[in-house]
Amino acid sequence: MARKVRHSALESRSARLKLPVRRKPYPGPSLARGVSLLYRRNRTNGTWVVKASDGHGAYWTKRIADADDFAETDGKSVLSFFQAQDAAKRLARGDSDAGDKAPLTVDAALTAYEADLKARSSNPYNAQWPRVHLTSVLLAKPVALLTSTELQKWRDGLLTKMAPSTINRLSGCLCAALELAAQHDQRIQNKRAWDVGLAGLPDAQEARNVVLSDQKVRDFVAHAYELDDKLGLLVKTLAVTGARPSQAVRLRVEDLHDHPVRPKLMMPKSAKGGGRNRAKKKVERYSVPITVQLAAKLKEAAKNRPDDAPLLLQSDGSPWGENPGQTYHRQIDKIVTAIGLDPALATIYALRHSSIVRMLLQNLPIRLVASLHNTSVAMIERTYSKYITEHSDDVTRKALLQDEPPSGAKIVALAS
Repeated sequence: MARKVRHSALESRSARLKLPVRRKPYPGPSLARGVSLLYRRNRTNGTWVVKASDGHGAYWTKRIADADDFAETDGKSVLSFFQAQDAAKRLARGDSDAGDKAPLTVDAALTAYEADLKARSSNPYNAQWPRVHLTSVLLAKPVALLTSTELQKWRDGLLTKMAPSTINRLSGCLCAALELAAQHDQRIQNKRAWDVGLAGLPDAQEARNVVLSDQKVRDFVAHAYELDDKLGLLVKTLAVTGARPSQAVRLRVEDLHDHPVRPKLMMPKSAKGGGRNRAKKKVERYSVPITVQLAAKLKEAAKNRPDDAPLLLQSDGSPWGENPGQTYHRQIDKIVTAIGLDPALATIYALRHSSIVRMLLQNLPIRLVASLHNTSVAMIERTYSKYITEHSDDVTRKALLQDEPPSGAKIVALAS
């Protein structure tokens, strides 16, 4: 039987009722290392409060139940002094045999979110990324005790480290983890804390759609091959198809259809946009034409490998993984610098942007361009329309109204 701790000022109903009513809880007994029981004297039933260490020099408190000052104990919402001790220890330590569990911390919420992402065949990086930037104190804090002020302070503190649009994406990942925690724990009632504290920063959606000339794209590919032959093949595939890196690295050997004249890749869909059917979306494929030259290189890379093997590999023979950018980002920075651009502005996504604009300038229907790039017509029009005029000089110049032809010039009548 667990040892009961005595405390004369709080142990009996009559002793508690002698205490003055006040908002600040009265200190109670220490129940274990870093765990103590507090009592708040009210005009009606008082309340039992647990105070526990977060393991990083700070403490959190949480109401347990009412005290049996005027009402009889029911073992749940109204507790005696000794019952409150047991409940406090269960709440603080998360006794698996007890009905109550310790308040879910931010760290635990991210762990649960990562498991959920894996179960839905989604990218677990979305749960891992916030850990890199969260403080140890925030990670150890119960979700139910988060405040909008501390979350906003953390968000704003990132402005010296990353772009506002990146902060918004990072905050979105953390919000998703906290939302999932709230769905599974009825005690978490402070949703407004992250709705307000992690609200999107304004004017952060300015697109960095760097569009490269065809020659710049060729230079990009050439420098990639100089650094690493396998990286060069990945970059070449991205340049030709306009696919997202996360799609290209999921290509399998069987996705290469090596037709002698019209080769193509069966590109995996990105499954962007959330939802519960990501696993289904990610196995779907769509046809993307490629050049004969790229097909030859891919065929050579796939030689003697099984159909279900990854088509694109790293130089050590391992797959690129769910987050290829973590592996190649420093090399891509070198490539971008080598072709005379700023790595802070131009990324490997410039190959995708360039592919989309190239097709639009060739007068391909927007619906077709959207399908070939696994996106929507609305996204194409919203994101790329304003950049078209910057890259369509040769096309539009032919349609400009010219001055009247000089006197005596031969005029050819248009067919009626």
